[in-house]
Amino acid sequence: MDMACFVTFEGPEGSGKTTQVKMIAELLKQKSIPHVATEEPGGTPLGIKIREVLLSHQSFSITPLAELFLFQAARCQHVETIIRPALQENKIVLCDRFTDATVAYQGAGRGLDKEIIRQLNNLATLSLRPDKTFFFDIPVAEGIKRALDRMNGEALSLREDRFENEALQFHQRVRNEYLSLAQAEPKRFIMIDATKGIEELHHEIWGHLCSWIEG
Repeated sequence: MDMACFVTFEGPEGSGKTTQVKMIAELLKQKSIPHVATEEPGGTPLGIKIREVLLSHQSFSITPLAELFLFQAARCQHVETIIRPALQENKIVLCDRFTDATVAYQGAGRGLDKEIIRQLNNLATLSLRPDKTFFFDIPVAEGIKRALDRMNGEALSLREDRFENEALQFHQRVRNEYLSLAQAEPKRFIMIDATKGIEELHHEIWGHLCSWIEG
């Protein structure tokens, strides 16, 4: 498999996409296929610091526009230092969230202008777009319950629950926007029923990935 491929994993809270990124990365490692598995926000030392501000349990508020710029700052560093270099080295890049998440969360969720978000996405990435995107779809209430159940065993100071604690209406707007994005680009998006079991999802995703690389 000698081909650069930029694959993103998107979905609402509790959809299980992060688990699948880790499982696919482990399988690529076992098969000695060059790859990078990363996430947004995060992926770089700067991104990790910004992630702590954006996602962690905290007492101060962040305005929607400030939130947007923080995500874009992390993304710019991420693309320039991690994603583009990996693609230039002919590696497969697996990314847990990317620009679609910003359209869904800060656009539909927060109500910011989606055209401005798209312009900022293009600026931060120098117009880099994923080759393929897995969208993990799950009913909002089920996803939030999964996410909060997962965090119950974590110390309060370590929880990344800022978005999980938003109202269900916020998360429904996010899910609806993801569905609209997927409908608009059916060749890029692969719809995944995130209510399926972990192993079943893993085999489904691996099958898609192999067909893209080999094809």
